[in-house]
Amino acid sequence: MAQGDASREADILRKAMKGFGTDELTLIEVLARPDPLQMALISHTFNSRHKRNLEKDIEKECGGKFRDVMMALVRGPLMQDVHAINKAIKGMGTNEKLLNDVLLSRSNADMNAIKTAYKATFGRTLEADVRGDLSMQTEQFFNLVLAATRCEESAPPNQYQHDQDMSQLWGAMGGNTGVPKNTVWQIITQRSNNQIRALCDDFPKKHNTPLSVQITSHFSGHIRDALVYMLEKAVRPVMHDVLALEDTMAGMGTNDCLLIERLVRIHWNKHHLEQVKQEYEKKYGKPLRSRVAGETRGDYEKALLAMLQ
Repeated sequence: MAQGDASREADILRKAMKGFGTDELTLIEVLARPDPLQMALISHTFNSRHKRNLEKDIEKECGGKFRDVMMALVRGPLMQDVHAINKAIKGMGTNEKLLNDVLLSRSNADMNAIKTAYKATFGRTLEADVRGDLSMQTEQFFNLVLAATRCEESAPPNQYQHDQDMSQLWGAMGGNTGVPKNTVWQIITQRSNNQIRALCDDFPKKHNTPLSVQITSHFSGHIRDALVYMLEKAVRPVMHDVLALEDTMAGMGTNDCLLIERLVRIHWNKHHLEQVKQEYEKKYGKPLRSRVAGETRGDYEKALLAMLQ
């Protein structure tokens, strides 16, 4: 996007919110299309050109779930992650699914960027805030996640480490070798997605049971869900997101918080979004747009559907 295009979009946004009333359809049209870099340029151009703050203007001019969608788009991936984590841990209890969505299976670079932006935004370290919200074992698990010491995806295969991991995982979950159960999450949180895929491929060949089944039978609660999340994200990233979206809409009522977070995050990667839409329709026999339309209303619905075009 050229600077001239960004200036034009910034002017359109200002006009849509100026004076009495708000032109919600124009906001949707402008904000649902850009990729993260384009959105950052539009936002910066709006702020400097009109001496205002686009995020604050959206917050003031919009309402309800529609406002949540628009603010998530304007913030962009990094800052939306920062605010989503804060939402997951503030107040009574923890939104475990939202915490998992933001923090699990992230690259070291992503995690370090989130930690830096969180400290700059809230004046506290992410580690301290997350630690204060979790119980002992879950805290230990997320301390490893937040350390940002995963093996890089570009690392060459290491057969010795792979064999050691296989042995340790089996020993910790039924091999009766005295290996502590926390060895499982010490391995999974530190391995790359490529390495996790290799473990999931080889584990049933050697032990006649899928790694995910072993984990489900030996762990419970948040740690079990987090471990299964990391396995699924590594092995079936598209289907993982298909199931995650359906999970927000299944049963009575819609989990709008998670639906917004997940749809906005998926929409930033257009190629991945197209794969998710194809797999969703293949699995459930109806387009994702139709499913979302059946669960939402008004400008909120229009905003979500615009992201899915």
